[in-house]
Amino acid sequence: MSVMLFKHVSELVEQAEKLDVPISELMIRQEVEETGKPREEIFAQMGHNLDIMEKSVHDGLEGVKSRSGLTGGDAVLIQKYMAEQETLSGNLLLDVVSKAVATNEVNAAMGTICATPTAGSAGCVPGVLFGLKPRLNPTREQMVRFLFTSGAFGQVVANNASISGAAGGCQAEVGSAAGMASAAAVEMAGGTPQQSAEAMSITLKNMLGLVCDPVAGLVEVPCVKRNAMGSSQAIVSADLALAGVTSTIPTDEVIGAMFRIGESMSPALKETAEGGLAATPTGRELAKKVFGPAMGSE
Repeated sequence: MSVMLFKHVSELVEQAEKLDVPISELMIRQEVEETGKPREEIFAQMGHNLDIMEKSVHDGLEGVKSRSGLTGGDAVLIQKYMAEQETLSGNLLLDVVSKAVATNEVNAAMGTICATPTAGSAGCVPGVLFGLKPRLNPTREQMVRFLFTSGAFGQVVANNASISGAAGGCQAEVGSAAGMASAAAVEMAGGTPQQSAEAMSITLKNMLGLVCDPVAGLVEVPCVKRNAMGSSQAIVSADLALAGVTSTIPTDEVIGAMFRIGESMSPALKETAEGGLAATPTGRELAKKVFGPAMGSE
């Protein structure tokens, strides 16, 4: 059955409800129409992305260290903490966080990851997916569909705002990734297309204005921990949406607000490493340590 190409979340939800299919199915059908490839091939390609994500999570949980020495080993620490102590936020949430961190630590260590939607925000989607796996026991098909749902919402953001830290700040990267993961988590948990949209809204509007300020210009500090917090927001927002909580501001308007905030943001706060945490005394000292005195100068 033919699907109308969607530019907005409202169109995405409307079509899903009209055809009585999940959002993942709309994304699959659109990919088939746009590429002309068989459905099986489209599904297999996304399955390959899933395999890459799973390996990056596994490798990160084994322990990695970046070449700069700025990041690495935190995913292991979180898992150790979960195993040895009574946690404050609960093991499911921390498992999600540890797997998001694991993915970004692998990225910082020059390993292979799947950009979702960027390398700097690659931890949120796999962190949420593989963190929820023990709780929801999804089939492989459901896990692949999780990625298609994420992709559908990411496509809307890319078409109407930005997924680039250089263009829109970290709200456009980790904010978008967390929203994508939250929407997909709702679908995998049995929620409706509208509830997926609500989860996306709730997540993204609470990450508006997040700046991109990588220390020493590297996608490590604070990027890795921002993926941790983005993935935790995704889980909480998914629960809120599944509980029936709605966003007062519709998803498409939240995305529009993110775009305008990014446009008004200072260039120093958009991946230039000229402001924010990168410009702190410690941030500048770390830049000197990694690249030499000229890098950390004013």
